[in-house]
Amino acid sequence: LAFCRGRVVRVPKGPLIRVMGTEVVIPCSVSDYDGPSEQNFDWEFSRETDFVRIVSTWDSTFTSEEYQKRVGQGDIKLRRSSNDAVELVIRNIQPTDQGRYKCSTPSTDATVQGNYDAEVQVKVISDGLSVSGSKARSSTSLRLSEGDSFKLRCSAITTSPEHTHLHVTWQVKSGLSWRDILSLTHEGKFQPGPGYEERYRNGDIRLDTGANDTYRLSVSQASSADGGAYRCLVSEWVRGADSSWQKIQEKSVEIANVAIQRTDVVISTSNMSLTERDSLDLTCNITTDRSGIFEAEVMWYFSTSPDDTLSDAQVLLSMDRDSVVSDSTLISLSRVDRNSYHLLVRDLDVEDSGYYFCQAAVWVPLHNGSWHKVVERTSAPVTVVVTALEPDYEVFLNISKAPKFSDDPTELNCRITNAQDTEANIRFSVSWYYRQRLLSDDVVSEELLATMDADWTLQLGDRSRERIQNGEIIFFKKTANTFSLRIQWTSENDRGDYFCVISAWSRHRNNSWVKSKDVTSASVNIFWATQDYTLTVEAVKLKPFFVAGHTFEMTCKVSSKNIKTPRYSVLITAEKPLTDQSNPNGTTRIISLNQDSVVRLEDWTDQTRVDGVVLEKVQENEFRYRMYQTQISDAGLYRCVVTAWSPGGGGMWREAVNGLSNPIQIDFQTSGPVFNVSVHSDNPTVYQGELADLLCIVTTEGMALEPDDMSFDVSWFAVRSFALDREPVMLASLDRRGIVTQSRRNGSSDLSLERISPLEFRLRVHSCEDHDFGNHYCIVTPWVRSATGVWQREPDIKAKPIFLSVKMDVLNAFKYPLLIGFGLATVIGLLSCLIGYCSSRWCCKKEVQETRRERRRLMSMEMD
Repeated sequence: LAFCRGRVVRVPKGPLIRVMGTEVVIPCSVSDYDGPSEQNFDWEFSRETDFVRIVSTWDSTFTSEEYQKRVGQGDIKLRRSSNDAVELVIRNIQPTDQGRYKCSTPSTDATVQGNYDAEVQVKVISDGLSVSGSKARSSTSLRLSEGDSFKLRCSAITTSPEHTHLHVTWQVKSGLSWRDILSLTHEGKFQPGPGYEERYRNGDIRLDTGANDTYRLSVSQASSADGGAYRCLVSEWVRGADSSWQKIQEKSVEIANVAIQRTDVVISTSNMSLTERDSLDLTCNITTDRSGIFEAEVMWYFSTSPDDTLSDAQVLLSMDRDSVVSDSTLISLSRVDRNSYHLLVRDLDVEDSGYYFCQAAVWVPLHNGSWHKVVERTSAPVTVVVTALEPDYEVFLNISKAPKFSDDPTELNCRITNAQDTEANIRFSVSWYYRQRLLSDDVVSEELLATMDADWTLQLGDRSRERIQNGEIIFFKKTANTFSLRIQWTSENDRGDYFCVISAWSRHRNNSWVKSKDVTSASVNIFWATQDYTLTVEAVKLKPFFVAGHTFEMTCKVSSKNIKTPRYSVLITAEKPLTDQSNPNGTTRIISLNQDSVVRLEDWTDQTRVDGVVLEKVQENEFRYRMYQTQISDAGLYRCVVTAWSPGGGGMWREAVNGLSNPIQIDFQTSGPVFNVSVHSDNPTVYQGELADLLCIVTTEGMALEPDDMSFDVSWFAVRSFALDREPVMLASLDRRGIVTQSRRNGSSDLSLERISPLEFRLRVHSCEDHDFGNHYCIVTPWVRSATGVWQREPDIKAKPIFLSVKMDVLNAFKYPLLIGFGLATVIGLLSCLIGYCSSRWCCKKEVQETRRERRRLMSMEMD
């Protein structure tokens, strides 16, 4: 393809058939060329053999004398469409312009390749297209009413010597531009214009052909949008040499001017503002110029929105064309005359406020006696505002019981005074609000405590919901005009501003209640002076010196101020050294005693010393903590955390303040041995299925002990990663009594843990798998027996981890599959041989009949 590449000049495939007197456009383009992007073009014309130069894009002297006048007048010109394409435009083409047109491009290529010109034949035919309107007059005027039907005709014929097709389009012009209504294309297809598709499918717009080459447009259910000037546009098409359709000319004729009189529906009354219990009077007028027989169908709508689609509207009343009215008690509909209909709504209510619509449909009789709806319109809405008859009253709020101290009761009364126009259809309800008072100028929004509906159903706010349900806050109605709020036990959080809102409710025709008015009272302030709570806690160690195995004892003395009849809850905590592996967080909650003197063990996990800690109440403000048989692992800082409680409402206790005592330190000075732990393995890299041995070795320094005076708790852990960035997984543990505990495993490998010497513990992983890899380490808890025979627990010791690697044994992995494969192949081969032998022996055996031979001996001639 690279060797065949060269300049290509293209013109349309001829011949091009054009009509005399029309404008002809012949495009020419070039591709696959070198040089500048903008190319130049030369056009020449030939009737027989010699070419005459017409026009050029780059040489103004190119035009021959024969064409200079037409080129100068603009009848022949070049129009560039892109850098590599131009169009030759010939206006008012004549039969003398029939012939061959050649488009040439001057070379800008480095080498001459391809074609540099192309020719096209143009054939000029006479104009045989004739388009006309009605025979009576060239253009008619029609004045119609909305919903009527009309028909328009035009005639189109062609006497062209070529085989051409006509394309007929009906158009309407109601503004500045023409719009297509319906077309009969040159391919014999009907094509509705934009916006006329639905009417074409419904049959309201049709295009029919008749005798004498007439085309009739029929329009039914005419609307105001159908008004305007109508014309018949006819174009002539011919199929080109490339089988594509080409439009060769176009003519049009205006047929008629159609005026459509719109039918309007108007409510004569403008927007209205009425008062409750008044009457609403509306009139619907139908504006139409129809003089014949017609009947109207009227329907009144009510809606809460001005949307004229009436999607959520309510039908009030309707009257059909026989003047039959739908039934209603408070609404009536009457016919004033042929075009006016009167709506009357009595005893208005606030719910009647909204938008009122009148919808009218005009029906005309047909020749067969049936009725046909020609138009339907909806009026613009009329806004009606119904104002409620508001009662006149005032609201007064006072404090009947004011608290002087915390937990005292509080009672507020909200009274209705100077009530006027409060008839039987008026009902009152109350809403209570609270607003916190701040020392700064910050604005604080009010919080709803509770509100009553029209049926006096109590709705609770978020702030007071729980206290109301517990009976701490009570809402009640003292008298017909007084609503009360009572707080049984007032707390500091209840201090602030309170106000009430009295709502008036009016009963409507459907016995529903609608809020008509809200009146807010002035706020009252609930406040009393308070002093801050103070709490002091002092811890004292009763025995200044003691050794491991003895009893540790300390007391906590509490003093408080500004707390009414306090009670105390005590919590004992211990802050262990950071080297203690059993509690990496540092602080341990040991035992607690609540304000009701109930003792509870918190995080005390030593099952051998469940009764080893005691917390008791000595006096109302003094507590004593004992820890029996202390061990070295109990070393740390001990504190008392005290919470003061004051009595709250409903027999409940309310937290007042917290306090923390000074620390009491337990420290043991021992001269015993120092233990070290290490992990060892002779072969830390094993293959799958092999046995892995890991040793946890304990060494001692300093004072030597007998093996019977030492005991150890050993736990093995594994971290399944290279960088120790995951949580450790416990594998197994061996306590000092020799009881082994294993964790649950998912794989097929197994574990065993045993003590092989007084200071060595071995962990075995049987039938290792790939998920058994990782860093393995042990944690040892030493136990030492003192001279008094008491076992003392030493701090936990963690060994440095060792990494266990598990590899796959390729030979063992493929050994059994290969043996099984060879065995199966041998068995199948032997079985195949056996089947073949049996088949040839018994199934394919044939019996051969041999000719019996005479077995006679030769006899001598004499005997014969």
